[in-house]
Amino acid sequence: MSSSALAQTSLPTINIGGSVKRTATRPAQRATQPVRAVRLAAITALRPALPVAAATAIPDDGFDSSAQQDTALGPRIQYPAPPKETPSSSERFFTGGQINTIPAFRPGEALEIVPGLAVTQHAGEGKANQYYLRGFDLDHGTDLALYLDAMPLNMRTHGHGQGYADANFVIPEMLAAVDARKGPYNVEDGDFSNAGTIRMQYLRKVPQGVYATTGGAFNFGRVFGMRSWEFSGGDIFGGGEISTYDGPWRIPNNARKINAVLRWSRGEENDGLSVTGMAYANRWNSTDQIPLRLFEQGFSPWGSISPTDGGDTTRFSLSGRWARETATDKSTVEAFVMHSTLNLYNNFTYFLANPVLGDQFRQFDRRTMIGGNAYHAFKINLFENKESELRVGVQSRYDDVRLGVQNAVQRMPYDTPRNDQLGEGNISLISDIKTKWAPWLRTVIGARLDYYWGSNQGLQAYWDAPLFPRIDSSGFDPSAPFRIWTGPANSGAAAAQLLSPKASVILNPWDNKTDFYLNFGRGFHSNDLRATTQRLATTELGEDGGYLSVRKQGLLSPSTGGEIGVKTRAIDRLESAATLFFIQTAQENIFEGDSGNTVIARGANRIGVELTNHWRPLSWLAFEGDVTATHARFRGVDREQSQLFIDLLQPGAFEWGSWLSNMPGNYLVNATPIVATATLELGEATGWFGDFKYRYIAPRALTQDGFLKSPAIGTVNARAGYRWKEGWKLQLDVFNMFNSRSQQIAYGYGSLLPTDPLFQACNGGLSAPTTEAVCSVGQMGVVGHPIERPSWRLTFGGPLDLDLLRAKAPSLSEPFQFVKFWE
Repeated sequence: MSSSALAQTSLPTINIGGSVKRTATRPAQRATQPVRAVRLAAITALRPALPVAAATAIPDDGFDSSAQQDTALGPRIQYPAPPKETPSSSERFFTGGQINTIPAFRPGEALEIVPGLAVTQHAGEGKANQYYLRGFDLDHGTDLALYLDAMPLNMRTHGHGQGYADANFVIPEMLAAVDARKGPYNVEDGDFSNAGTIRMQYLRKVPQGVYATTGGAFNFGRVFGMRSWEFSGGDIFGGGEISTYDGPWRIPNNARKINAVLRWSRGEENDGLSVTGMAYANRWNSTDQIPLRLFEQGFSPWGSISPTDGGDTTRFSLSGRWARETATDKSTVEAFVMHSTLNLYNNFTYFLANPVLGDQFRQFDRRTMIGGNAYHAFKINLFENKESELRVGVQSRYDDVRLGVQNAVQRMPYDTPRNDQLGEGNISLISDIKTKWAPWLRTVIGARLDYYWGSNQGLQAYWDAPLFPRIDSSGFDPSAPFRIWTGPANSGAAAAQLLSPKASVILNPWDNKTDFYLNFGRGFHSNDLRATTQRLATTELGEDGGYLSVRKQGLLSPSTGGEIGVKTRAIDRLESAATLFFIQTAQENIFEGDSGNTVIARGANRIGVELTNHWRPLSWLAFEGDVTATHARFRGVDREQSQLFIDLLQPGAFEWGSWLSNMPGNYLVNATPIVATATLELGEATGWFGDFKYRYIAPRALTQDGFLKSPAIGTVNARAGYRWKEGWKLQLDVFNMFNSRSQQIAYGYGSLLPTDPLFQACNGGLSAPTTEAVCSVGQMGVVGHPIERPSWRLTFGGPLDLDLLRAKAPSLSEPFQFVKFWE
């Protein structure tokens, strides 16, 4: 009744178009300020040229809130409001407008809006990105769960690495929101969520079509467009892009990408229906990492050792979502089917394994994935009428996969170490209960039960198996070759189950500006199914010259994590959060250079702190500073590494110095100790605008003993442009503007090149003592992929109106008509 009376004595707040911002908006104007509301209404009436859609004011009830109307793409787009409550201090919610404000070199880098997340690339523009978060070297997705519209992007038992998550098909302009969570504290986050989970969501419709065309350095070109239509009681939303890029490399990337999305929806996200189809294809050449020792010999950083490296990929999907919400309950059902293909040609060790043909290999993956989720939540009264919400749900997925690896010369395979047909599935039951015990105390307690199963059939033919010289008491006998035919022996089935409890406590003891959080949870990642059935090594022989046995691995690897954190807005216009976290894993998936895949290593401990600050002192000015510091170490002793170290200390091996970077140790390989970002945003919804972003990744250990380290990475990207009130936009992006010459990615492992003295010694070209151990390891050193030289991209875009007679062109003189902003 009081609300009704209030409505009669005050005017509603009128949104006149908020500025593009990444941090929270200012609180909605109180109803106790009717005079200001009338003045804003009068100002709006005097500015009819500004096309502003009516919008409901967003209550000042959470962190990371954002304007419903955003102009980052030119025309105004309505984005979803942020959740009113978050269960942890590290969870963040971003709208698509916030994401598209910051310049990004490639689609995956748009996710760097998530504090502490670094996204890099060490190959062509079609390969999945490399991710770093909270002291994890996530390779291409291991331990970082990525979703788009509830479809998982992480690929189990993938040809190029467990958890491979390709985000190159994501179109940033079509994103409605990104919900980023750190740690395994939410029951709906399962496989690969140890470091965090990022859930991306596409728009359902746009009030006005948008298009953009971009051209830039190194033959970059892109055309993008999206639009909505009304159809059959709902809305059709479609968009797509075509892009090309060569890069600064001596062997051009020749990347060619085509991408499309089509969605029909009716109702709203929480009470409606949608069906979405996606199609994507990409092909590229790749200049992979290069040994830094070559640069000392005058080799160009933009050159290539293996000119035919590269790949191609496709992805097609169909998904649907149904949701219903009432005052007492809500239900959601999601389903998806996806088919993808991938061919990758890489050469990471050059001439280590095959001194004549080289070490190029092909990895292939053909996959059909089908799955779905169903959730139901309803309000209940428990514990003396305490407000509670109980949620139950089920998640399921099944992957049918054909994958393998082949040795190749100039993209022509000549033998097949692995060729497998497998099926892998899971059924997961989840439940949690949220209870508000008092105005200052909330809890979330839940658990998930996962059951995984799978079977693998080796399809490797005898005549395709790798050919090795037989080893006997007299040494090598080239006249009696031996084929490592392991396909039948490595077939089999596996199953596992895991119960993962979760708990969160949220305290607000003083006011509505500061919250304290306690979080605990058990997480996990699945292991490559082939490792659970493998009995024999596929590319190595035993000391007797026969098959070499290997130890089977478990299908699920658990972890335990926790957080203590605080979020506060005690200082006006400043949002700050501090989080202390730890995580203990039972096993690690790490990148192995000589196999081009992830391998299972012993467990590790991580402890770290994350600080975020978002300050908007003025409507046209915003700063953001984030830093994450992590101490990460392996537990226990790596016995295989210890034995290799002893072998490298023997006469004939010791002199080559490989033991210096192969000592046993506990450094977690490629774990980032510090990731920091800083951004500066300038400008209002229309007119001139600018953005600057600095990203820093600290040096990190590349070997267990810490002897080899990567260089630090520090880059600055900038954007400047102008937005017209009619919805047009012209912007210039500059990447790596200060010409950082660091390595975008670095690894530490052994390789061989014909110019290496060790190569000549191991292959009879140099009379010098060697051993089998040192020749199998190769020349140890850092290999890296340099950051691209400074480059620019110019974008022009605006309303996509099919009625050309109605479209209004921008005034080219308007940007130079300076006005007094204080009037």
